[in-house]
Amino acid sequence: MVASNIGTWMQNAASGWLMTELSGDPLMVALVQAAMALPVFLFGFPAGALADIVDRRRLLLATQLLTTPFIAGFAALVWFHRATPATLLAVTFVSGTAIALILPTWQAVLPQLVSREELPPAVTLNSFGVSLGRVVGPGLIGTVIAGLGMAAPFWLNAVSNILMLAALLLWRVERREAPALPAEHIGRAMLAGLRHARYNRELRAALMRGGGFVPFAAAYWALLPALSRSQIGGGMQGYGILLAAIGAGSVAGTFLLPWLRARMDANGLVLTGTVGTAAAMALYAMADNVPVALAASLLAGLCWIAVLATTNVAAQASVPGWVRGRGLGVFAKVLFGGITLGSVAWGQVAAAIGPSAALLVAAACLLVAIPLLRTSELRIAEGMDVTPSMHWPAPVLAGDVRPDSGPVQVDIEYRIRPADREAFLGAVRRLGAERLRNNIYDWAVYEDAGDEGVFIETFHCASWLEYLRQYERKTELEWELRKAANSFQIQGKPRVRRLIRVDKDGHQARTA
Repeated sequence: MVASNIGTWMQNAASGWLMTELSGDPLMVALVQAAMALPVFLFGFPAGALADIVDRRRLLLATQLLTTPFIAGFAALVWFHRATPATLLAVTFVSGTAIALILPTWQAVLPQLVSREELPPAVTLNSFGVSLGRVVGPGLIGTVIAGLGMAAPFWLNAVSNILMLAALLLWRVERREAPALPAEHIGRAMLAGLRHARYNRELRAALMRGGGFVPFAAAYWALLPALSRSQIGGGMQGYGILLAAIGAGSVAGTFLLPWLRARMDANGLVLTGTVGTAAAMALYAMADNVPVALAASLLAGLCWIAVLATTNVAAQASVPGWVRGRGLGVFAKVLFGGITLGSVAWGQVAAAIGPSAALLVAAACLLVAIPLLRTSELRIAEGMDVTPSMHWPAPVLAGDVRPDSGPVQVDIEYRIRPADREAFLGAVRRLGAERLRNNIYDWAVYEDAGDEGVFIETFHCASWLEYLRQYERKTELEWELRKAANSFQIQGKPRVRRLIRVDKDGHQARTA
C-alpha cells in the first residue's frame, strides 16, 4: 500500500501541475482535485456494499488489473505530447474510481487483521502509510520530471500498481467457513447499509464532523497548484516540496496522535485540528515565498491527520462487521463528496476574487462551522460492543418456511409491574434503536389498553431470509440491551410470535 500511495500521490502532484501548463484557469486546476474526489462520492457506497458481499482480496486485485493499463496509456499520451485538459480530467476520474473501490474495501479489511483494542493504532498506521506516500511522492516530483520528463510520474504510478498486484497475489487470507445464508443482492445490501447509517448515532456524528470539515479544508488542496505558480513561486520543485511538507506534517501527526489522545478526547482533537487548518489556510493566503508556505503546509498536514484519523476511528469502531464496508463507504462518500463540492466551489471563488482571498474566506467558513457541529459529539463507540453475539437461539418453526416468504412481523409480548412502566419503556426503546440498525423497519411499542402492564414490541423484516440475516448480525450490545428489557418481565419469558403475511389464496406471500 505504501508503494501504491507513493505512485498515487506522485501522479496527483503531476496532474495538478500539468493542468497549470495545459490551462492556467484556476477553476480547471481545481477540477483536477474534484475529478479525483467525485468518483468516491458517486461509487464509494456501492463499493462498500460490494466489499461486504464479495471476496475483498479479489475485488482489490480486479481494481488494480483494470486501472493499471489505463494509467499507462495516459502516460504514453503525455510522452507524445497528446494530452489535453479533457484527457487529464478523464484519467484522474478513472484513478478516483479505483480509489472509490479500494478505499472502503481496504479499510474494511483492517478490523479482520487486528483486535478491537488495536484498531485505533492500526487506523493511524494506515494513515501513516498514506502520509508517507504524500511525503515521498510529491517530494520526488521535481527531480523525476526534470530527469525523466512529464510522463514519468504516470509511468511510475503504473509500476507501483504492479507492486500492489504482486502483494495481493502473495497475501494468503485465512480461510473461513462458508456463510450459512446466500450472499445479499447488492440493491438490498445498499438499502440495509443506508438504514443502518440512519440509525447509528455514533456513525452519524462521525459523518457530520468529517462532512463539516472537508468542504472548507479542500480549498488549499484544490488551489495550491495555482497559488504556487502565481504567488508563492519555486516552480514545480517548490510545489512538490509544499505537497511533501503536507505529508511530513501528517507523518508527524501520526506519531503525535497517541500523545494527544491521552490528553484530550476525540472532540477536542477535531476542534484543535479544525482551528489549526483555518490558521494554515490564512498562512497560505499571506505567503509570498516558499518558507512561509512550507510552515503552512506542515501545519495543514498535522491538522488534516488529526481530524480525519479521529473521525475515521469513530466510524470504524461504530459499525459491526456485516455492514463495515457499507458504513465506511458512506463515510468515504461524505468526505469525498465534500472535497468535490469544495474543490469546485473554491475554484469558482478563486476565479472571481483570486486564490489568496478564496483561502481566507474558506478559513473563516471553517471557523463558523465549529459551533454548528458541537451537537455531533464523537464518542468512539464508548460502551458499545458491536462484535457478533453467539447467545441468540435459532427460531423454532412449526413447518417449512420459504426464504422469500414475507414480509415477516415479529411481536414480543412483555408483562411488567405497572410501577416499572417508565424504566421498561426506556430500556425497550434503547433496544429498538439497536434493532433498527439491523435492517428491520416499522419498530414500535404498544400498550394493552385492557390489561395493565402488558406491552407488545413489534417490528418487520422484508422476508424470512432477511429475518435470518438479522439473527446472524446481532451484536453483544443488542444482547445486553435485550437482557435489560427482559429483566422487567414478571411471568416467565416474553412471548415471541413470528408472523408471515399470507396472500389472498391463503399461501405465504412472497417478497418481490
